[in-house]
Amino acid sequence: MKQNILKSLGFIFCFVVISLSGISQKSKANRDTDAWRYEIEVVQEGVSGTYLVKIWSYNKKPNIAIEQAKKNAIHAIIFRGFPGSGRIQGKPPLTNNVNLETEKADFFNSFFSEGGKYMKFVAITNDGAVAAEDIMRIGKEYKVGVIVSVNVTELRKDLESAGVIRGLSDGF
Repeated sequence: MKQNILKSLGFIFCFVVISLSGISQKSKANRDTDAWRYEIEVVQEGVSGTYLVKIWSYNKKPNIAIEQAKKNAIHAIIFRGFPGSGRIQGKPPLTNNVNLETEKADFFNSFFSEGGKYMKFVAITNDGAVAAEDIMRIGKEYKVGVIVSVNVTELRKDLESAGVIRGLSDGF
């Protein structure tokens, strides 16, 4: 009887430890993303209404950096824009309000949460395959380059309808 109770307690303990470990990894990844450490470069013209960009994300685990690239891409499109390269024009951010992220913190916390609404507007190209030269070890972490497609037209519409950014047709 005592052995069954001990086995049950051992099983429950292992389950709790494993669960907390998974939560800890996700929250660590989110903390890394909250620092918004990334680089962005244009890859090529996307189909109408989309941008095809390469996001360089940093993390101690390459697979987490790949997932975080989606959030980083959306963040870059909204708040930073990106420079041009060769014959491809750069694009300004969707907002010029440098305080928008702070002013609308509740919206963006939900928007960028794990599995949040941002996922509707971004897709990793090449089925998530990353070229060997796009994974670099830098100190204790990795710098991973991922090519993503961002549906900017739909992203803009969503942010406008939520009242987060002003529409292009709104007066100055």
